[in-house]
Amino acid sequence: MRMVIFGLTVTSSWGNGHATLWRGLIRALAPLGWRISFFEHDTPYYAGARDLDHLDGGNVVLYGGWDDVAQAAAVAVREADAVIVTSYCPDAVQASHLARESCPGLKVFYDLDTAVTLARIEQGDQPPYFGPEGLRDFDLVLSYTGGPALDALKTMLGARLVVPLYGHVDPGHHRPSQPRAEFAGDLSYLGTYADDRQTGVEKLLVAPAVRMPDRRFVIGGAQYPQDFPWSDNIFFVRHLPPADHPAFFCSSRLTLNVTREAMARKGWCPSGRLFEAAACGAAIISDDWPGLESFFEPGKEILLAHSTEDVVAALGLSDGEIEALRRRARERVLDEHTSARRAAELDRILNEAARAPASEQMKEAV
Repeated sequence: MRMVIFGLTVTSSWGNGHATLWRGLIRALAPLGWRISFFEHDTPYYAGARDLDHLDGGNVVLYGGWDDVAQAAAVAVREADAVIVTSYCPDAVQASHLARESCPGLKVFYDLDTAVTLARIEQGDQPPYFGPEGLRDFDLVLSYTGGPALDALKTMLGARLVVPLYGHVDPGHHRPSQPRAEFAGDLSYLGTYADDRQTGVEKLLVAPAVRMPDRRFVIGGAQYPQDFPWSDNIFFVRHLPPADHPAFFCSSRLTLNVTREAMARKGWCPSGRLFEAAACGAAIISDDWPGLESFFEPGKEILLAHSTEDVVAALGLSDGEIEALRRRARERVLDEHTSARRAAELDRILNEAARAPASEQMKEAV
């Protein structure tokens, strides 16, 4: 079976959450019989921070502009059993038109940024990764966000058949690792800087650091501004490639998860970092959002923080309590949230959608 993906990036994890997810999913789809080509616009900011030179389970087609790759893309699409176009793909509109005109198999849109997509539409802004027709021309829409967002994709964008496909982790790459001194801390946070996460980061990491000057706090990520409110006990590690994530997570007693505002408001949208940290055996403290309990059990597998005081209290837990959180979270993620599990779900979803008559897909839109 042939799959063609037009996505944001798979070759660079710099400043985005797409690449690592695609790597794990593609690697896990290959044993299920899928041959995959990933078309990626070769942009300078990803080219300068590329951390993958071989895609396990598939091949990458890098191109400088749509005109340069249109012919090769048309050949691939005509031979595909499924074409997937993703949110934030720079050439999503052109790829969608090509899929509609030439793909003999399933035409799929995968919104890895559903909450952001819906928030932009609610604000009267048209996302650039689909045209004015919305999503009605796709046979299937996959959503990184579940819950009420699934119905919103139908009512607001005309999607006919919508199914959630959540984040995941490849435990072959994210697993317990030896701590490293440069990442050592009482509380760590790994994430690209985002304005709509800043309030949460300041409340749940910066404020505890001010209150606990004898504790060490560590932030890893890209795009942090010069005016970030650093303190003497907050240490910064510039963007880390995925290979360093396990050591980062395993070098602190607790690691923090802060969800982007649009994702937290919609709910049912777990960050891939959440699963990666758990797979590495980290003890996690997270902000709260609707649906989180569908992925981890609060108080048993993950700690919730609504205030600075909650983080301070969590840092006072005993080693035994921290270790129990680590073990339970890892068990949960290995059981339910691996890339292999998501690949099996995607394989089933695609096969069921391919067998469903058009009339049945239309019923889903009602």
